[in-house]
Amino acid sequence: MRVIAATLISLLCGAAAPAHEEPDPAIAALLTHVSPARLRQTDLRLVGFGTRSTFSDTAPPGRGVFAARDWIAGQFRAIAGATGGRMTVALDDYVQKADGKRIPRDVTISSVVATLEGDAADGRTYVMSSHYDSRNTDNFDGTHDAPGADDNASGTASVLEAARLLSATHLHATIIFATYDAEEQGLFGSAHHAKALKAAGANLQGDLNNDIIGASTGDRGEKNAASVRIFSEALAAGADPGKTNLLGNENDSPSRELARYAHATIALYMPGFDGQMINRADRVLRGGDQESFTAMGFPAIRFVEPVENFAHQHQNVRMEAGTRYGDLPQFMDFDYLAQVTRANIAVLASLAAGPGQTPKALILTKALTNDTTLTWSPVPHAARYEIARRLTTAPDWTDFTDAGAATTITLPFSKDNWLFGIRAIDGKGHAGPIVPPVPQR
Repeated sequence: MRVIAATLISLLCGAAAPAHEEPDPAIAALLTHVSPARLRQTDLRLVGFGTRSTFSDTAPPGRGVFAARDWIAGQFRAIAGATGGRMTVALDDYVQKADGKRIPRDVTISSVVATLEGDAADGRTYVMSSHYDSRNTDNFDGTHDAPGADDNASGTASVLEAARLLSATHLHATIIFATYDAEEQGLFGSAHHAKALKAAGANLQGDLNNDIIGASTGDRGEKNAASVRIFSEALAAGADPGKTNLLGNENDSPSRELARYAHATIALYMPGFDGQMINRADRVLRGGDQESFTAMGFPAIRFVEPVENFAHQHQNVRMEAGTRYGDLPQFMDFDYLAQVTRANIAVLASLAAGPGQTPKALILTKALTNDTTLTWSPVPHAARYEIARRLTTAPDWTDFTDAGAATTITLPFSKDNWLFGIRAIDGKGHAGPIVPPVPQR
């Protein structure tokens, strides 16, 4: 273990440029293959099942949630067939008992999960998720049409497209491509899967959830094709308020750092397209499958289009007072959906190619000093480490110091005035998310 002492002030005071100054050509090339036409084809096929309501499980052949599920599983299996066994496809089934609330009768919840195995020795894993079920005005209605073109055939199409492209790429981390059932009833499909991953001890370092990502026109007719919202929670489940308050890390949960990583990666690979960070777990009065992961202590974020049109969500298809209601394909923008898909692929590939999170990051607080000592555990595939720094009032990291291969560093900056974070970087410049240290006395 090497210590970089505070006497190296001339080296450390300058803010070194962060990693990833240039895009990885292999990842950049992947983005060029995202197909708006293929996304449109997938979206229309899902709409063609009429309804994907969880309660359409008894629909006639070719219609309903299970017909959609079987088609999605078939698409994943076709993708898996070209991976030489690296991708496997499974149904995550269970019977949800009636709860007298959002589940009026016992119903089978059935999600489709495709796993692309990586080679990371620690089993590091990421999830790209969506839900494939839909609903109309009456959430118990499994009979009438609920096209769900945007909510959430858009997210399902994006997950399938990402799986097609990333399945041909060898990455360190394992990637799970998940399309969940029963999100509209209360996140049941994702909750069942996230609990299973937790029980299995999965080293899950991030979920990228995609829900309502296909329409670029807002409810006032304005065009919003140049950004996507990224929602993330503040305090993680089980966070220690004492340690958080001691350092002032209220804005530094693992999910928030994942959102910062996504924002920076999108800016790198897609200039002119903004990953707009929203510092909330989700929209007011709404929720999404990413919350099933954060409830289990996993970092998770949600991608959502910039301005939603609520006449096109959770509505029976109809014309009323001159307004067309319903979640229909005519309101989709498949070029915009392709942009959000590219953003997901850039983030997911960067995460999976890189070294992952820095474990056991600590800031030593046993003595009153005007400098700061940080220590952390080595990360597989890491060639070096960077220390990120920002003032307590800054929304994002502003300064970076190269720590080389050290796993301990002393900086001439007061822990009273600055926030710190550590990230691992591999030999190709891929960086993991920044990890704020926890105090140790």
